[in-house]
Amino acid sequence: MAIQDIFQAVMTFDEASVKKLVQAELEAKTDIDAILNEGLIGAMDEVGKKFSEGELFVPEMLMAAQAMKSGLEILKPHLAEGAAESKGTVVIGTVKGDLHDIGKNLVAMMMEGAGFNVIDLGVDVDAAKFVAAAKDNKARVVALSALLTTTMPAMQTTINAIREAGLTVKTIVGGAPVTQAFADQIKADGYSDDAPGAVELARRLIAA
Repeated sequence: MAIQDIFQAVMTFDEASVKKLVQAELEAKTDIDAILNEGLIGAMDEVGKKFSEGELFVPEMLMAAQAMKSGLEILKPHLAEGAAESKGTVVIGTVKGDLHDIGKNLVAMMMEGAGFNVIDLGVDVDAAKFVAAAKDNKARVVALSALLTTTMPAMQTTINAIREAGLTVKTIVGGAPVTQAFADQIKADGYSDDAPGAVELARRLIAA
C-alpha cells in the first residue's frame, strides 16, 4: 500500500506527503526501482493520461510534477549509486533568441519523472551549446522548445548543427507555434504538442 500512497500523493499534488512517504520507503528498504517506477513515474504517467483526456490542465500538471520532483530529489542519491537504471539522457532547452521556459520546464520535469536523465540548458540556447551538451552527455534525445514564430528557424539551425557534427541523437521539437508539418520540414525526428506526448515520443525514439 505504501507505494500506492506515494502514487496518490503525487496525484493530489501533496508535496509534503510525497517526501515523507518516499523517505519512509527508503528506510523500510523498499526496492528503489519500485518506488520510482510504480510510485513516482506511475503517477506522472497517469497525470499525463488525464491531461491528454482533458481531465487535468497545465497548472495541475505543474503541481503534480513539482510533487514528483520533491520525491525524486530524495531518491537521487540512491539512484546515483546505480540502484536504478536511467532511461537515457535527454538534453533540453529553449532555442536561441527565445526566453520562454514554462513549457520547456514542464517537459523537463515530466521527462525526469519518467526516469530520464535530464540536462536542462535553460533558455536562449545556441546551436553549438546543444551540440556540445549532446556530445558530452551521450544524449539519446535533444528536445528543442520555442514559443515565438520568430525563433522557430533556430530549431532548423540547431538540427542542422547536430547533423553536421555527425551526432545520431534523436531530435524532438515542440512549443505553441510548432506543428508536425514544421517538424517534418526541418527534419526533426519527432514532434509533440504537449509534455506527456513528449515523454512518450522520447520513449518510442529510444526504444526504436
